[in-house]
Amino acid sequence: MIELAPSILSADFARLAEQVQAASEGGASVIHVDIMDGHFVPNLTIGPPVVKSLRRATRLPLDCHLMIENPDLYIPAFAEAGADWMSVHQEADPHLNRTLHLIRGHNCLAGVVINPATPIEALSEVLDIVDYVLIMSVNPGFGGQEFIPASVDKIRRLTDLRAKRGLSFRIEVDGGIAAETVADVVRAGAEILVAGNAVFGHGDPKINARNLLKAATEATLQKV
Repeated sequence: MIELAPSILSADFARLAEQVQAASEGGASVIHVDIMDGHFVPNLTIGPPVVKSLRRATRLPLDCHLMIENPDLYIPAFAEAGADWMSVHQEADPHLNRTLHLIRGHNCLAGVVINPATPIEALSEVLDIVDYVLIMSVNPGFGGQEFIPASVDKIRRLTDLRAKRGLSFRIEVDGGIAAETVADVVRAGAEILVAGNAVFGHGDPKINARNLLKAATEATLQKV
């Protein structure tokens, strides 16, 4: 099943609850929350207080993407604020196994993220304990970037590896997801689509979400 996870990074924060509701009405089933600390990535975004407010504004799962150093220090606070899913970067976490178990210990789904230059082989030792893998199809830090085409092959290789090992984690992709790219990533095996600018950048988030999800769903019928 294909799920759309609009990223609030591109939303109007003065109308955040309204925009999240509109995206939900358009078919979004997860809300993606980009947490950046200004150290691991060159941007600074939000913390647990905004997640707590967002939790009151929607019943959809909150997918907190932790683009931060020392994630173990903050996982309890995000869980308490209302996060349902949490993902951490392989590149930022030297104790990845421990961190993933910490996330699960706070009753959240645990995910691992890799940047465009990180090979999927770097995840070999944790694939059996994650609920989802997030492949970055842009370099993390800012919304509105152009999709990196090589990400499609990376998604395909991860899909093949999952089947070969008989695992059940889901595959999420984040970065440059729009009408022009969504079919390729879905056909490659992506199941959870993070889209910020394509949903919130212009026009009605409800219509944008509906159109993007429709294109993604149609692409599943074209898988080979």
